[in-house]
Amino acid sequence: MDKYLIINADDFGMCHAQNLAIMELLRCGGITSSTIMTTCPWALEAARFAKENPQFAIGVHLTTTSEWGSYRWGPVATEKTSSLRDEEGYFYHESDQFAKAADLEEVCGEIAAQIERLRSWGVEPSHVDNHMGSLYGIDTGRFELLAATIEIAGKYGMPFRFPTTFTDAQFGNAMLDIKVPKEMVLELFSQFDALGKQHKVAMLDYLMPGDWNGPQKDSYENFREYIYELYRTFEPGVTETYIHPALETDEIKGITGSWQRRVWEYELFKDPKTRQHIESLGIKLINYRDLKAMRGY
Repeated sequence: MDKYLIINADDFGMCHAQNLAIMELLRCGGITSSTIMTTCPWALEAARFAKENPQFAIGVHLTTTSEWGSYRWGPVATEKTSSLRDEEGYFYHESDQFAKAADLEEVCGEIAAQIERLRSWGVEPSHVDNHMGSLYGIDTGRFELLAATIEIAGKYGMPFRFPTTFTDAQFGNAMLDIKVPKEMVLELFSQFDALGKQHKVAMLDYLMPGDWNGPQKDSYENFREYIYELYRTFEPGVTETYIHPALETDEIKGITGSWQRRVWEYELFKDPKTRQHIESLGIKLINYRDLKAMRGY
């Protein structure tokens, strides 16, 4: 089996610096897909780009958390959202806070509202994924959130970011931040794989984002070498890796203290040598529309 890779830029629409970086990376081929946070202030700019450039695979970054200190957002739905809001009226900061408080019916309504908002802006989303993994249930074991998300993705005929194969590398990846026992995850993976097939939802074989624990956080050069070596380890099948690229601006610096990582991701995937390296490994770059076709849906 060949090796395929989807490089998705998350957080499209989160802020202007993020938008500019993602637009450039889509145009130059540094990434293969992206997902829009329809809850955020700059989402409309991202949606206009998607509408004007239908050749790109751009979907919805389903969002039920609002992690930053001062830059916040809340539900798209106009009613039945009380369980999704913290004491300030926004989404909860953390995924476990959301999972403990959220009413399943309100979650399903919010997911649909976010998808429909993008469609109302003239964009037919190519796929859905999830901000901070809040809908996976891996923080609290509320896997009914994941089941409901897969069912909604099937209703809309869209692929969903979920790996059907579980590896030790995924379990140890800090970005995935899995907090339930490995045995429980292994037991449930086959069930959700079957659910995806039942609802004709195209899903990944593997999900492997970059991890920031280690010397890769110390310099751009270290980060580049880490990513280059990480991609050497990818197995045959379809892998997704996701990034959060942004330009270096006062705006992104005011939002997050980890802005430097986002700038490094932008710089690395803008560099044509990165794509050359990926192709030298025999990896074929695809997007989520390609994945749906490969799965026969």
